[in-house]
Amino acid sequence: MSAPPYNKLTYYTAATPNGLKPAIVLEELGVPYEARAIDIRKNEQKEEWFLAINPNGRIPALKDGDDFRVFESGAIMLYLTDMYDKEKKFTYPHGSQDYYEMMSWLMFQMGGLGPMQGQANHFRAMAPVYSAYGIKRYLDETKRLLGVLEIRLSKADWLAGDKYTIADIASFSWARGAPLFLDIDISEFPGVDRWLKRIEERPAVQRAKKVPAGAAMSDEDLKQLLQSMKDRVDALKGTEKDESKP
Repeated sequence: MSAPPYNKLTYYTAATPNGLKPAIVLEELGVPYEARAIDIRKNEQKEEWFLAINPNGRIPALKDGDDFRVFESGAIMLYLTDMYDKEKKFTYPHGSQDYYEMMSWLMFQMGGLGPMQGQANHFRAMAPVYSAYGIKRYLDETKRLLGVLEIRLSKADWLAGDKYTIADIASFSWARGAPLFLDIDISEFPGVDRWLKRIEERPAVQRAKKVPAGAAMSDEDLKQLLQSMKDRVDALKGTEKDESKP
């Protein structure tokens, strides 16, 4: 088998923060790709054909050519910049100090912001019970992690070095949802707020938000949907599904 890149990219995704991350990279790079929508509401990601691409049964996943696969959003972002960003527009030369700073912030999102905010989102808007403990625990941790971003972004435009990289793309894709899912007042983090707006206005980001076609929602529609989801969870207070009761 010849070495990649094959430039025959198929991106398997859904309209989630992790799905958005590589979509932004694909759009920023301007490489041709096909987006294949995965219906996670029907557990399509657990079907045998998809598990052959990603054994973890999660979106997103990527194929380059017929046989070469990459799964997990961070790995996909690294693959795309390794293979298709030869000018290092969205990364830094391997081995440089800026490269490892970028990697540190990327791992911060992969191991911290994404998992913790994901849990906060679940307890606040998707859980089958009302859990005041679960909501507070993960909401507080999400705010703490936004505060870590603020430490850097209060004095710099970008997370790593002096340019926009995949580290910014990764955390942006999650942090942008904090006000919608968790009612966090992002103005409490002014550096993060400016950074979010700076990234949001990029044309490639606006295109990526519409990937996969037909599955993505407008910000206003998403806001309304999330409010109805939070209202459902709130309605469980005081019922037999309220885990806050003694």
